[in-house]
Amino acid sequence: MVKRLILFAFIATIGVAVYLGRHKIMGLFGDDTRTTNSSEVKLLFRENPTADLLAAKLVEEGILPNEKIFNDFVKSEGVDTSNFAAGKYIILSGTQLSDLINGFVKGDNGHGNAEVKVNVTFNHCIDIQDIGANIGQCILADSASIVDYILDPETLNKYAFTEEQIPALFIPKQYQMYFDTDAAEFVAFMAAEFRNYWNEERMQKLKNVGLTSPSQAVTLASIVYSEQSRVSEEWPTIAKLYLNRINRGIPLEADPTFKFCWPDRLKGVEHLLDVHKNKDCPYNTYLHTGIPPGPICLPPYDVVDAVLNPANVDYIFLCGDGTGHHNFATTNSEHNKNVAEYRIWLKEYMKNKNK
Repeated sequence: MVKRLILFAFIATIGVAVYLGRHKIMGLFGDDTRTTNSSEVKLLFRENPTADLLAAKLVEEGILPNEKIFNDFVKSEGVDTSNFAAGKYIILSGTQLSDLINGFVKGDNGHGNAEVKVNVTFNHCIDIQDIGANIGQCILADSASIVDYILDPETLNKYAFTEEQIPALFIPKQYQMYFDTDAAEFVAFMAAEFRNYWNEERMQKLKNVGLTSPSQAVTLASIVYSEQSRVSEEWPTIAKLYLNRINRGIPLEADPTFKFCWPDRLKGVEHLLDVHKNKDCPYNTYLHTGIPPGPICLPPYDVVDAVLNPANVDYIFLCGDGTGHHNFATTNSEHNKNVAEYRIWLKEYMKNKNK
């Protein structure tokens, strides 16, 4: 009798263990604990999904054969169905059911355990509005909320920028972020990238070239890039040319800067006239000496590096040569000669263009 009781207790114990570990056992021998999609499936949730929405989506995309499998698992495992996270997910073929469902649960960082990052790019931007428009296409935060947050006085104060300087915070290149990144998280991410770039070595170079802040370097780089966006070899030379003018108290007289005084940036205007240059605003470097209040575009940071590592030249004049390059000069007479040659080229160009 005692032996029977012991045997019964042993069998009961095994039964309980099997029941509690049924998912692991089924995972070894049963196909119904793995996803049924034959190839990877990408899912994107703009809001935290409910259990019903998530289950329905998994069935709709062919990841699970029915919703019962999902519901049985979350019930038996006590999954917190109010804690599923928005974001982008990639479901591989034959993913274990436990990995699938737990992958949607928020981790300690506030994102889904299996949430993947998306590519975020904002090249060729002019101002904060451009940044918002570009970023709003990559992450959950919309363009308006991004712009409003960046230009909020509290944000400007937090990161120690003026409204004119704040574009310098954003280093244009490709990044990876979670899709459900909000405006504050995006700016904090960019601030960390900014601090990483402006290390001790670069801050020393900044002082060496006579500039006082990173925003000044980015502003000068934005002018260099606006003057020359195609021939990168000229960037260190143009940067030094402008630094020479600043050090000598000579106005920069850079055409791209006074364009910034006009709301439409003089779009469509092929030939600039004195009437365009005479509009007074802090960005008009024909009327004001020194560096403008902030960047006139977001330059590639290779151009900022050129500002920090300028060429060893004495030039203070530049003039286009019609080929996309520039001729440089140290004296008025040399510059006037270059201008005369350019006008000859331009006259011939317009003649041929109008034929």
